[in-house]
Amino acid sequence: MRRNNSKWNCPKQTYTLASIDVDLLKIFGIQGILLDLDNTIVSEDDCYLSPGAEAWIKQAKLQGLIFFILSNGKWHYRAKAWSQRLKIPLINPARKPFTCAFRRALKFMKLTPKQVVVIGDSCHTDILEAWFIGCYSIQVAILPHPLRWWEKILGKRVQTPYPHTQELWKNDFLYNNLL
Repeated sequence: MRRNNSKWNCPKQTYTLASIDVDLLKIFGIQGILLDLDNTIVSEDDCYLSPGAEAWIKQAKLQGLIFFILSNGKWHYRAKAWSQRLKIPLINPARKPFTCAFRRALKFMKLTPKQVVVIGDSCHTDILEAWFIGCYSIQVAILPHPLRWWEKILGKRVQTPYPHTQELWKNDFLYNNLL
């Protein structure tokens, strides 16, 4: 885990959502979390679920954190299904890194940027947007998925690959519930 030396001394990068310490977020005054969906919670092709993500979200909610999902995913039914399953409001398409969806989510949550952390897999959308809007950010490793053309060129510069030594959970939610 890489740490920042500024006043925000929470991890800036980690492998999984579940490895983020909710108590530490609360100590730093975080009251809300803006989450990316694709390759952060579940792989874009729906093969893998980030280990422990759902339990981590439930624990964080029980501790009073407010969630919102911002997704650029092109399959709206899929984003909506995950939003309903996790019981988290959603904006899709979010058109990240543009700030409109982030501002709408902050307004909905009734929080300021300094009370919110953005968690996502991509520097060029999630982390850049957090910087634009003034939120803290934590980048998670990207879940395995078929690479898009731009990821083949820039992926290693804007994303942290998921380590082969880390556990992966197979996902069958959409296949069992929507198809």
